[in-house]
Amino acid sequence: MSHDFLQVDDLLTDEDRAIRDTVRDFARSELAPHVAEWYEEGTLPDDLGPRLGKLGLLGMHLDGYGCAGTSATAYGVACRELEAVDSGLRSFVSVQGSLAMYAIHRWGTEEQKNEWLPRLATGEAIGCFGLTEPDAGSDPGSMKTRARRDAPGNGQSDWVINGSKMWITNGTLADVAIVWAQTDDGIRGFAVPTDAPGFSAHKIERKLSLRASVTAELAFDDLRVPASAAFPEVRGLKGPLSCLNEARYGIVWGVVGAARSCLEESLAYTQEREQFGKPLASFQLTQRKLALMTVAVNNAALVAWRLGVLKDAGTLTPIQVSYGKYSNVRAALDVAREARTTLGGAGITLDHTVMRHMNNLETVMTYEGTEEMHLLSVGGQLTGIPAFR
Repeated sequence: MSHDFLQVDDLLTDEDRAIRDTVRDFARSELAPHVAEWYEEGTLPDDLGPRLGKLGLLGMHLDGYGCAGTSATAYGVACRELEAVDSGLRSFVSVQGSLAMYAIHRWGTEEQKNEWLPRLATGEAIGCFGLTEPDAGSDPGSMKTRARRDAPGNGQSDWVINGSKMWITNGTLADVAIVWAQTDDGIRGFAVPTDAPGFSAHKIERKLSLRASVTAELAFDDLRVPASAAFPEVRGLKGPLSCLNEARYGIVWGVVGAARSCLEESLAYTQEREQFGKPLASFQLTQRKLALMTVAVNNAALVAWRLGVLKDAGTLTPIQVSYGKYSNVRAALDVAREARTTLGGAGITLDHTVMRHMNNLETVMTYEGTEEMHLLSVGGQLTGIPAFR
């Protein structure tokens, strides 16, 4: 019998299922055979952006400017099928579409949209999102990166940015960086070309998790950009947090794919591997593990689908995203850890997927808001008492 006990995909539209099948076929045939090698080498192929862009996956849930304009649910399904192969692949798409592209689409000028969005949608250009700093993770409002106005004598008021950002996905690959900085007028966002003088990116090495993903530190040393680089309207944390909610929504779906892959490998392995003259799957303790993993995967799939319905209806709230990000990442990590035990020693190698997923999910639990912050957000909603301010 299938492990899809709740038949959640039966709730999808025909268009959503068609997108699911296209992304799944691409991910399994074009990405899965190579991802263990990319993970081991700590890299991604140079042509990944254009290949994903050709499928219409970059900024797929945005309208206009070369973007596909799909439903939020279709975007979630695509994230799920990419993360079923590796979290780094979904992370690439999340950062490009839900952070860099969404920031420009939601807060940028028409000039910024026309300059960047069509190229970002095709993967010709790559974007990154600079919010987190070495000393400002869960508390982005305390960021030290600062932008000040400076008139260079040509009658125009440039911005000069100094500071740094940490743990930036796609940082060394990016053609444009969305940089958030303190100003005299509050926190503001800037679309910064990465070839601007004073901008540098340095790849973070020796990672033990999310290795099939490029992570960097960004540094700004008197980085000068024109006034037209600034997002004109948004002030404060409203801008970056709106982008993070978009990316967190993709995570809610994505981790279901990682958990599903771990369950499927555990099922296959325990039915083939024999001990004491019979398959591992015939033992009661193994069946208990398989049953608990199946419940977790199905429940997480249902949460993702429900949030997709709410998002497509325009009623999804940040607290609901926090609920889903916490519950689904925690469930996926628990499934990955349990699946690893069913493979025994084989489970720690790159010949199998479970420990790679398990390591990746340790990072997914931390980025885009730690599980502590999401739990406190839910607690604050319940009690009316903000516990971290």
